[in-house]
Order: sequence, then structure tokens, then C-alpha cells
Amino acid sequence: MISASLVKELREKTGAGMLDCKKALEANNGDLNASIDWLREKGISKAAKKADRIAAEGLAAILVEGNEAAVVEINSETDFVAKNEEFKNLVDTALKTVIKSNVGTVEEALELDTNEGTLNDLIVAKTAKIGEKLSFRRFEHITKSDGENFGAYIHMGGKIAVLTVLKGANEEVAKDVAMHAAAMRPSYVKINEVPSEELDRERDILKEQAINEGKPAEIAEKMVAGRIQKFYKEICLEEQPFIKDGDISVGTYVKNNGGEILKMVRFEVGEGMEKREENFAEEVAKQMEQN
Repeated sequence: MISASLVKELREKTGAGMLDCKKALEANNGDLNASIDWLREKGISKAAKKADRIAAEGLAAILVEGNEAAVVEINSETDFVAKNEEFKNLVDTALKTVIKSNVGTVEEALELDTNEGTLNDLIVAKTAKIGEKLSFRRFEHITKSDGENFGAYIHMGGKIAVLTVLKGANEEVAKDVAMHAAAMRPSYVKINEVPSEELDRERDILKEQAINEGKPAEIAEKMVAGRIQKFYKEICLEEQPFIKDGDISVGTYVKNNGGEILKMVRFEVGEGMEKREENFAEEVAKQMEQN
């Protein structure tokens, strides 16, 4: 039996109709990811191009100090708290703590010392004071050489933070690339970074699409080759048409300015996390019961 909530979730992720979502789930024994692929193969959904639902609130932020840079994401339950000065100070402390360290995991970062105990102690204390669950979700600490340039860009007051590292070119070009990445959501910098499993999965879906369009197998194979190039232009930063000049790719723009893209870190607050669904009337009723 396929639950209504599962049908609703598939519909939100794909934009397909309720009936199609129900059919997809029934055909795939309730497997959500397999159902998304099924809908795409039938040409009903373009799910892979849609963003994961943005759920948790909070801030993504960047700190650059010479050849060192840190990017962090800290989550809160509401956007109201994310705008709170107390919360912003917590984010600043996390950045200043991470940038001085060499740790590689969130667990290790939480054990780093701040002026108010460990980073974990500080988050626990702020959670108690602010009254919302706060969590240190992820971070990156990057060191560059003198011949490289950081490009830092914060979008919508901290909803998206992008840091790029370019060999050569200059800081302005690096920031242009970061701004492009904020808008166009690339998953990888270069084609060779795309995992083989992801590529194989996409090839299978594209082939099934072509066959479902009535194309013979050999024609379907040729169509897949062309569509894979389009796929690269969607997910690889270097291959995407540059947002400021659609006639050239981002990679060409950087190369024309004497540079090469080495790295990109893109944090979008709450991406891939489930959204908290709230019923305002129920919330008010609970508050009245407590008073």
C-alpha cells in the first residue's frame, strides 16, 4: 500500500501529477529514488534538474585571511533566529575557529577550543539561550598558494556561500566565477570529477528516454552521446555557459583571463534537508495549553 505522504513527497520532488506519482511508486515498490528515475524515463519529470527542497534555516558564511579561507554552514530552526545577532556571532566564532585549524571532520571541529569552551559547548549554550536547536552542519578549510586567487561570494545575506580557487587570473575573475556558481548550482568543477556511477545512471535514463520516444537502439545510443554533453553543461562549472556571456563557457572565460579553476565550495543553506512542516493553529493551541 502506497501512503499518501509518499505520493506527496514524490510530487514535491518531481512536479509530476498525483496519479503519475502513485503509478511510479507502485511500479517501484515504494522506492522514492527509483520512482524519480521511472518518471524521468517516461518523460513525465525533469527531477534531476530540480533542486532538493530547501528546509533548514541558518547561515552559510566565508572568512578569508591571506592564503587561508573557511566556509561554514550553521543551521537554526527558523529564519528569524538566523537574523539574530547572537546567532551571527556564533557563525563568526565558528569561522575564526575553523580557519586556524587543520581538522577534517565536523566531529573534530566541534572539539576545537574557542574563548567560551569547545565549539560544541558554545553551540549547546547558544541553543539553550536562543531556544532553538542549532547545529554545525559542515565546513571547508582551504589553503592556497601565492599564485592562486580566492573568489568569495555571499548571496541573499547568507543563504548561499560560494568560494572558488583559481590558479592565475585575478580575484575579480575568481569572484565572477563564484557568483556564477551561486546562481547556476554546478555540482562539479570538471567533467572528470563526475562519479562513474552517476554518469552510468544518467546514460541508462537517457537511453530509456530515447527508446520510449520510439527510437531504435542504435539511434538511441547516438542520442545519448549528445545528451550527455548537455548533462555536463548542467552539472559541471567549467562547461556551463557563463552567466555574463552565454556565448562562452565558464572554463573559457577563466582561460581567456589567464587562469584555471582549481576548486569550488558551494554551500546552500538547508539543501537536501527535510522541511519542517508546521501547523500554525496547532502551534498556537500548544502555546495556550502551556500558559
